[in-house]
Amino acid sequence: MRYELLVGLRYTRSRKRAQGRNRFISFISLVSMLGIALGVAALIVVLSVMNGFQEELRTRILGVASHIQVQSLDGELAAWQRVADQASQHPAVQAAAPYVQEQGLLSFEDVVRGSMVRGILPAEEDKVADFGRHMKAGSLDALQPGRFGIVLGRDLALALRVRLGDKVTLIAPQGLVTPAAVLPRVKQFEVVGIFEAGMYEYDSGLALMHLADAQALYRMGDGVSGVRLKLDDLFAAPRVARELAATLDAPNAMVVDWTRSHANFFRAVALEKTMMTLILFLIVAVAAFNIVSTLVMAVQEKYADIAILRTLGASPGSIMAIFVLQGAIIGFVGLGAGVVGGLLIAHNLDVVIPALEAITGATLWNKEIYYINELPSKVLPADVISIVSVSFVLTLVATLYPSWRASRVNPAEALRYE
Repeated sequence: MRYELLVGLRYTRSRKRAQGRNRFISFISLVSMLGIALGVAALIVVLSVMNGFQEELRTRILGVASHIQVQSLDGELAAWQRVADQASQHPAVQAAAPYVQEQGLLSFEDVVRGSMVRGILPAEEDKVADFGRHMKAGSLDALQPGRFGIVLGRDLALALRVRLGDKVTLIAPQGLVTPAAVLPRVKQFEVVGIFEAGMYEYDSGLALMHLADAQALYRMGDGVSGVRLKLDDLFAAPRVARELAATLDAPNAMVVDWTRSHANFFRAVALEKTMMTLILFLIVAVAAFNIVSTLVMAVQEKYADIAILRTLGASPGSIMAIFVLQGAIIGFVGLGAGVVGGLLIAHNLDVVIPALEAITGATLWNKEIYYINELPSKVLPADVISIVSVSFVLTLVATLYPSWRASRVNPAEALRYE
């Protein structure tokens, strides 16, 4: 073992039992290690949660929405069969399904709730969305033309206090013009299914009915609001949307992919992830630069030792290496503890969060605020490597100035009063 490493390890362990400055330096070293460990653990946990949240949000949105929508500029797409056939010819398109989307008021007894109403063809819709596997009661196949059945999101059904078989009243905004007044269009629907997509926006505000019933209710004839497309690669949606916009024979149609229709969600998550990363790296930087004070005091304490090493032939570079190694050891131990702690927490959030909620009595994860009903976590090796690399570089940078000061100690001056 090179003597620089041996001396650096000895200074870090600080075996002296004497009270006073040496004991205080050891305490500062421990605080620096803990600070780095907490900062690194917080970074790993926060980035894992942000990664999981972003992926879960995307999965749940696209499980109910679609990769691409071809929708009419004037609200009604007449020749939707031709549009669906042309879009299906693109090699990246797996399936196409028409839809009618309007707003309505749902009422049951004395409860009224606003909702987005979507008319679908159950067999085709199951190819572009995942409603089938999200059904908690009933099924999409129960939506038959002319039966006027309706499938509600779980939270919407709870708010209306309805169950399978109940009759809900749907009030459409398009009214009937009579000589006396404009009367709203009102129709009763039977609840034939309840779904839970796991995303509050849809579970609390979306109702499904058969396409023919929606066309009749909203007076659209054979027209639809648009066509939903599913791709084999969701990340190719912007490129495919541009290609379809140039080739589709539908002058009044607009092609919108999921990165545009839900852009605000993903931009907000990306911005929040960036800002949280910067803030937490500042915490790591503060903890790393605590090493500066530790090493400055260590240099002052070891003036005589440094002078003796110099008189024995140690070069300034060796003296500098001793204190760089001392700071690096402090940082390495802190980083190791932070990585282990961060990974343990990130992989066990499903246990940690309920435990904290039980202890504090507070709701730490509200699905009405965060859109999804559970806290996700996804640890990316690239994030862990970046966190460890940047944190270790910050630790090494913090050791340079005190180590350089140690290497400039004049042996004669240091030993004058010894």
